[in-house]
Amino acid sequence: MLKVKSLYHSYSNDEHYAVQNMTFEVEEGEIFGFLGPSGAGKSTTQSILFGLLELQRGEVSIDGVNVKKLSNNFFNMIGVSFEAPNVYKNLTAIENLRFYSKMFNVPTEDPEVLLKEVGLENDMNKKASKYSKGMLQRLVFARSMINNPKIWFLDEPTSGLDPETASKIKAIIKKKKEQGTTIFLTTHNMNIADELCDRVAFVNDGKIILIDSPQKLKLEYGQRSVKVDFKEDGKLKTEHISLTDREGQIKLQNLVETGNIITIHSQEATLEEIFISVVGRGLI
Repeated sequence: MLKVKSLYHSYSNDEHYAVQNMTFEVEEGEIFGFLGPSGAGKSTTQSILFGLLELQRGEVSIDGVNVKKLSNNFFNMIGVSFEAPNVYKNLTAIENLRFYSKMFNVPTEDPEVLLKEVGLENDMNKKASKYSKGMLQRLVFARSMINNPKIWFLDEPTSGLDPETASKIKAIIKKKKEQGTTIFLTTHNMNIADELCDRVAFVNDGKIILIDSPQKLKLEYGQRSVKVDFKEDGKLKTEHISLTDREGQIKLQNLVETGNIITIHSQEATLEEIFISVVGRGLI
């Protein structure tokens, strides 16, 4: 669905690259996470992919379409949810979506249904200028679905949202994946990436450092140990037991045989810990 080869971009038109030598592919129906700290080159890359920035060097195609030769049909098949809200503030939410839907020459979704889906049904007739930051973000998210896109670009879709609303947004993303939508998710939130993505790319200083599935990354970089909570002499105790040596395996077996274990948790590395290990820096 999405193919990128040897992508470079310089804002100063010299050899100071914001993006350099990026090569990756995204399969149809996949949620692909593009992960890294602010300034890593995520937004620049995404902007090139959907035509907001001109392709300077390299090859990019979406569903077989070269992004250097874009037509109206290209924009009919993509949806973009920006982190920074860009709506018409003097229009209501429903007016924004109705206006936007007229830009496409493919069947569009019912604006009222979309606004209800993101929890804005009671505020659809309120001007966007009266919306909070979180409400504006949900409005932009709803707008990005209006043309039922084949490939959906999401930039920090849950940033700044309360847990209940964020859960609702994640449920929509999962539903779209089930319907076959290809999703390119740009974020520095490793938790949402771990929950949603089939594969992730670690990005730093304009380069891709690593690409793999969250599960494979955690298996490779995990500690292969367990945290065991158990009762001993009437007291609750905790042990971190390695599974890589015979001594740890015997200790765990002995604890199991006592019947006093309360909980056992595998100690796998988080994506953020893996990112720090591989890249050598955090996400901030």
